[in-house]
Amino acid sequence: MPAKKTSRRARLIVIAVVLLLLVGLGGGAYWSVDTVRGSFPQTTGSLKVKGLASPVDVKRDAHGVPQVYADSADDLFLAQGYVQAQDRFWEMDVRRHTTSGRLSELFGEEQVETDAFLRTLGWRKVAEKEYQRLSGKTKKYLQSYARGVNAYLKEHKGSAASVEYGMLELTGTDYEPEPWDPIDSVAWLKAMAWDLRGNISDEIDRALMSSRLTKKQIEDLYPSYPYDRNKPIVEGGSVNPATDEFSTSDASDGQQENRAGTRSPQDAAGGVATQLGGVAQKLDSVPSLLGPNGTGIGSNSWVVAGEYTTTGKPLLANDPHLSPQLPSVWYQMGLHCRQVDASCPFDTAGFTFSGMPGVVIGHNQDISWGFTNLGADVTDLYLQKVSDGKYLYDGKRVPFRSREETIEVADGASRKITVRETNNGPVISDRDTEIRRVGDEAPVRSAAPDRADGYAVSLRWTALEPSRTMDAVFELNSASNFKEFRKAARDFAVPSQNLTYADTKGNIGYQAPGRIPVRGAGDGRYPAPGWDPRYRWKQDPVPQSALPWEYNPQRGYIVTANQAVVDKEYPYHLTDDWSYGARSQRINDLIHSKIKDGGKISMGDMQTMQMDNSSEIAKLLVPYLLKLDIDDEYVREAQQLLEGWDYTQDADSAPAAYFNAVWRNLLKLAFGDKLPKELRVKGECLNVPPSDESGPLDDLDGNARLVRECGKRDAASAQPDGGDRWFEVVRRLLKDPDSDWWKTRDTKLRSGDKNRDELLRHAMKDARWELTAKLGKDIDTWSWGRLHQLTLRNQTIGTEGPGIARWLLNRGPWNLSGGEAAVDATGWNAAGGYDVTWVPSMRMVVNLDDFDDSRWINLTGASGHAYNDHYTDQTSLWAKGELLPWAFSDKAVEKATDDKMALTP
Repeated sequence: MPAKKTSRRARLIVIAVVLLLLVGLGGGAYWSVDTVRGSFPQTTGSLKVKGLASPVDVKRDAHGVPQVYADSADDLFLAQGYVQAQDRFWEMDVRRHTTSGRLSELFGEEQVETDAFLRTLGWRKVAEKEYQRLSGKTKKYLQSYARGVNAYLKEHKGSAASVEYGMLELTGTDYEPEPWDPIDSVAWLKAMAWDLRGNISDEIDRALMSSRLTKKQIEDLYPSYPYDRNKPIVEGGSVNPATDEFSTSDASDGQQENRAGTRSPQDAAGGVATQLGGVAQKLDSVPSLLGPNGTGIGSNSWVVAGEYTTTGKPLLANDPHLSPQLPSVWYQMGLHCRQVDASCPFDTAGFTFSGMPGVVIGHNQDISWGFTNLGADVTDLYLQKVSDGKYLYDGKRVPFRSREETIEVADGASRKITVRETNNGPVISDRDTEIRRVGDEAPVRSAAPDRADGYAVSLRWTALEPSRTMDAVFELNSASNFKEFRKAARDFAVPSQNLTYADTKGNIGYQAPGRIPVRGAGDGRYPAPGWDPRYRWKQDPVPQSALPWEYNPQRGYIVTANQAVVDKEYPYHLTDDWSYGARSQRINDLIHSKIKDGGKISMGDMQTMQMDNSSEIAKLLVPYLLKLDIDDEYVREAQQLLEGWDYTQDADSAPAAYFNAVWRNLLKLAFGDKLPKELRVKGECLNVPPSDESGPLDDLDGNARLVRECGKRDAASAQPDGGDRWFEVVRRLLKDPDSDWWKTRDTKLRSGDKNRDELLRHAMKDARWELTAKLGKDIDTWSWGRLHQLTLRNQTIGTEGPGIARWLLNRGPWNLSGGEAAVDATGWNAAGGYDVTWVPSMRMVVNLDDFDDSRWINLTGASGHAYNDHYTDQTSLWAKGELLPWAFSDKAVEKATDDKMALTP
C-alpha cells in the first residue's frame, strides 16, 4: 500500500532518527541497537516455515554465504525465497517498486517523472505477459519462491524486516510491503535488460553531435572495429555449417535488407536537434540497477581447455562489470537437491539476484557457465510525425494504442498519465516537455513530412516483447552437456549475452543467445523515420540457429570481453558499436604468452589475469609524451615519472596517476570542448559564439559575440568518457599531427594549440596543475588510488537521504588499482573525473577438475543489513584481488559451515 507522509516532515524526522541511531551505536541506546540488530537473520537453530513439505538445511560459511539442501524443487526454491528475504528484503522491495514504476509510493513526489517513464516502458505489463508464456515447471518454481518470501514477510514487520522500515515507521509513514508475486521476479529481467540494452546511448550521442559536428567528424569519433589487431570471439567464421542448420543463401537476402542504409545513416532522419538531449537526460534518470549504460557495461569471461591447464581439465573465469552498489547486485548461494533426479534436478551454486530464484552465473555438478554482455543493437529510436492525435505511417494517419496509468504518491495526490504506443513502440517523448521538442530542427530529407511542431520519439526494444528468459535460467541450472546448454541458451532472449561454457568431461564452448532484430533500411546508428515502412524491423529476429557459437576450438581457449563476436563476413548485423577489444586482446595475449612454449595455466594464473591492470592507451601514448621537449621545469618533473613506467595502474603508482590525468586533459582539449552541451558534464561551461548552436565546428569565428554554454549530462555518462573507443580515435589521430582535432581555442576563441605536439604539451601542463591541486606539490606523494576511489552507497537512503544517513549507511572509500578498459576494469569516466563508476562486480574462477578448488568473491557481502558482520566483509579482499574458497561438495560445505539452521514445516 502507498506510503502517506509530508516530504519536509519526513526529512526532518529521518534526520532525527538517524541521529538517534548514531547515538545508539556509539552509546548503547536500547531502541537504536535493537532496531538495527532486530532485522538480522536467524542463522542457527530451527524455524518453522509455512508451505514446506520436508525439512530444509541452510548452511552458512564464515562470510554468511548460504548453501540450501532440500528434498524437492518446491522446497528448495521456497527456502531460497525465505533466505534471500532474510538477507536482502529491502533491496528486493525497492527493486520491484522500480520495475513496476511505483517508486513514488515509497519516496514521494521526486520520483513521479521516473515512475511515469517506467510506466511508459511498461516493464511490469510485459512481465505479466511473459509469465503466461513460461513452462509449467518454471511457474511452479516462481510460485514456490514467492511463498518463501511471503512466509518471511508474515513473521517480519517493519523494523524486523530492515532498519530502513524502522526509519519509515518513526516518520509516520503508513507503508506495509505487499506480498511477493511471481511476476515481481520476472520483472527483474526487464531491469537487467534495460541496463544491458546495447547502443541506444551511442545512437543518441551521434544524433546530438550532428548539431555541431559534420558527418565526417562524427565518424572520426566512431572508428570501425580494428579486426586486424583485436580478435573477435569466434575466429575463422560465424557458424559451423557442418553441424548447424544455418543457410548462407537465406542469410544473404537478410544482409542486403539489413545493410540497406549503412552507407548514409542520416539519409532519412538525419541528425536530430540538440533537443534530443532531453531523451538522454530522461534515460539517465531511469534507475540504473546494474550500472551506467555505455562503454563500461561489459564483463570478462574466458575458458581454457584442459590441454593447457595444470589440472588437465578446463578452467573458467568470469567477472561482470557493473555499477558499484551496496549491497552488491549479486547474491552468492548454493542450491542442492539431496537426491538429484528428474523431479529435483538441481545441484548448483554461484551468483544470483535477490528476488529471483535459481542461479544466474556459476556451475552445477557437470558444467560451468559465465556471462558477458554481447552488446547487440536491440533498441531503436523512431521519429514519429503526429497530427490530430494520430501518427503517420506509410502515408496514412494511424491511431495510437493508449492506456491510462495511475501513479500513487507518498506525499501527495495521485497522478494519472496516458501512455501512447505506435507500431514502433511506446512514445517516450510524452514524458518530458524537452523530449516533446525532439526533431524540431532535424535536417530531414525532402521525403520526410513537414515537421511543423516537430516529431515525437518512440522506442522499439526487444525486451518489450514477451519471451521465455526465465525458463532459460532453470534450464541452465540443470544442463549436463553442451547440447542441453545450447538448448537453454535459445530461450535466453534478453538481454543478449555471450555465454562461455566448460564441462567436467573436458569440453569448452561458447554460445551467443538473444533476440536480435533484423532491420529493413537503416542500421540503427541514428534515429529512424517512423513514417517510412522500410525502416521497420522484420517480423522474425536473427534465427537462433544462425547465432554464433563454438565448441572445442583448435586454439584451446575462448575469450569474451565485449569485443566483436564475429568477423565482417557474418551475414547478420549484430551491432556496429562493439567494445573495441582492448581488454579482450590483452586477455588473449596473456593466455597465448603462457601456453605458446608448452606452458600450463593454473588457478593462480587465472586469478592473476583477472587483476591485470596494464593500460593499453598508455602503451600507445607515453612514447609520444616522452619525446616532447618540455620547457617548464615543473611540468618536466611530472613528465619524468613516465620514464621507465611499465604501464601498470597499481593503486600506489604515481606514474599511473599522472598519465591518467594527462589522458583526461587530452580528451577534454581535443574533443570535449568541441562537443555540444548535451554531451558535456553538467555544470561545466564554455564560451561559444551564438551561431555555434547549429553550425559545424569549422564555422567557429573568434570575433563573434560569445555566450556562456553549460553542459547537461550526468558525469557518469558524459563524453568523452575515455573508453577504448577513444583509444582508437586517438590511435588514428596520432598519425596525423596536423589534424583539426588537435587545434584548440582559448576562452575568447583565439587560436590556441595548432597541432598534436602543442596539444599534448598543453595536456601535460594541465594535468600537472590539476594533480598539484588534488594531491599536492610533491609528486613523490602522488598515487593513482588517491584519485581513483570507490565509495559504496546504500541503495536509496544512501544516495538520496540526509548526509548523516549516507555517512551511517555507506562505506568507503577504497583506493583502487585498475582502470578504464583494463582487464581489472575499475572504470572511470574521463569527462566526469577519476572516481570509480563501474567495477568487476564479482569474480569467480571455476576448476572443472575439482569444484571444491574453485574460487569466488563478491563486491560487498551476503547481507543487506547495515552493521551486520556480512554487510561489506568481502570488499577489502575484493579490492586486493583476493578470492575466497568456494565449497561445493557435501563434505566441503559441511567443513566450511559456521552456522547451520533447519527450516521445518
